[in-house]
Amino acid sequence: MTITKESWGQAPDGKEILLYTLKNASGAYVQLTNIGAAIVSIVVPDKDGKLGDVALGYKNPLDYLGDGPCSGKVPGRYANRIAKGKFTLDGVEYNLPINNGPNHLHGGPQGFHSQVWESRVEGDAVEFLYYSEDGEAGYPGNLKAVAHYTWAEDNSLKLILTAETDKPTVVNLTNHVYFNLDGEASGSVLNHKLELNASQYLPTDENLIPLGDPEDVAGTPMDFVEAKTIGRDIKADFPALKYGKGYDNCYLIDGYIPGQLSEAAQLWAAKSGRHLTVLTTQPAVQVYTGNWLKGCPQGKTRAYEDYDGVAIECQHCPDSPNRPQYPTTVLRPGEVMEEAIIWVFEA
Repeated sequence: MTITKESWGQAPDGKEILLYTLKNASGAYVQLTNIGAAIVSIVVPDKDGKLGDVALGYKNPLDYLGDGPCSGKVPGRYANRIAKGKFTLDGVEYNLPINNGPNHLHGGPQGFHSQVWESRVEGDAVEFLYYSEDGEAGYPGNLKAVAHYTWAEDNSLKLILTAETDKPTVVNLTNHVYFNLDGEASGSVLNHKLELNASQYLPTDENLIPLGDPEDVAGTPMDFVEAKTIGRDIKADFPALKYGKGYDNCYLIDGYIPGQLSEAAQLWAAKSGRHLTVLTTQPAVQVYTGNWLKGCPQGKTRAYEDYDGVAIECQHCPDSPNRPQYPTTVLRPGEVMEEAIIWVFEA
């Protein structure tokens, strides 16, 4: 395994933008940047052994700052949505920036994904650190977040996310990488096959805030318990699909046990023969089919269109701070939030 670091530009505040490349013995590699602790590229072989980049991203590093798609990055302090940008913790109400209809999304417009993180090579890993001050974006507590990436000889990418705080707060971290297993510039992923280890999902209102209790996917177009193409039911006359112009929904992982690694999803591309398995310790997975990619920053080699990538975001449930029946996202002093996501690439 080799890890190299190079300068990739300068942020408007003068901070250096860095690009890390982690390459294994087979020549497959991953590239990461300190903007949002982002995955920039994942270059892995297809069925013929030809290397190709399966992660969407941008040619210009500055486009990673404040991009709508949150491409490849770690959003925070709270990934996904919090209803009306409000939550109450220990009897105190907190107000957060509204940046998605009437709601708060991904920590707000200046969330973790739009920050230049501290970074270092740590053994065979690259580690990013972001220190979020008490009151930043309305959240309580000084919070230290760490994203620790390792790339293995078997073409598996592992991300360990940790957080610590000095005051009670809420935190929900994930990675928002978009996959296209035929190659990042190859067009729609609607012909990719997806399987989810999830027999229930969270119905939402028209602003994608959960209504409450989960419902079974059986008998609905939300069902991916058995593998099917992403595009098979995406245009179905079904509220969840109409609200988001495609899939943008939270699925509850079957058999979830806190701290235990379990399978969340599998993704296949027939053309390239590539196969992705996603494992996580998180309780849920948000599947977002890139429904609004068109008009976003220029991709690495072409302008992206809607549905050119799928994000499989392992995380806690949206609006958990306002939903005590969901797995808790409260973090208190002396505790460490630690979650893992592993992406395994095969062909």
